[in-house]
Amino acid sequence: MITQPNSSPSILIQTAKEVGLDAPGYVLTASMTVDLPIQPVFEFFSDAMQLESITPPWLHFSVLTPQPIEMRKGLLLDYKLYLHRIPIKWRTEIAEWDPPYRFVDTQLKGPYKRWYHTHTFEEHNGQTLVKDHVHYIPRGGSLIHRFFVKPDLLKIFGYRQEQLAKLFAAKKREIDSLQSSRVLQQTS
Repeated sequence: MITQPNSSPSILIQTAKEVGLDAPGYVLTASMTVDLPIQPVFEFFSDAMQLESITPPWLHFSVLTPQPIEMRKGLLLDYKLYLHRIPIKWRTEIAEWDPPYRFVDTQLKGPYKRWYHTHTFEEHNGQTLVKDHVHYIPRGGSLIHRFFVKPDLLKIFGYRQEQLAKLFAAKKREIDSLQSSRVLQQTS
């Protein structure tokens, strides 16, 4: 399915039923357009250590899996974070790996009953539409979701989009500068 890029970032959380899933839980969708082609965008997401740069500092997030990390289907990734001052260890598996278009990580151990996160990348006219689709089931029921999980996820993904916008704008400037230098060298 081809989707045209949306220039402004968006984040939405709905019940799974509202999005047509015959399953319990919720679905977070987030999207943003990056002014770069798909390859450098996917390369960024292929580096598990970049998670530390796009996760809010108040979570004290760290990747525990030893480096170097080669992303592939079946890879297990371990993290540690603090959520409301509670230490949490989180283990995910890369369930699907289809570079540079898509990958899926699913929680094996962590704060959710279910966490299934699909990342997709679509290139349109030199720009890349980055989409997140997360089907999750929180522990603790609807009140915990309403007052803690949903607000936290909106803040976390909002921060993530802000950081991605900054990082990719810097990458775009770097690429444009290199291309300008090459043009100047060729004309000299």
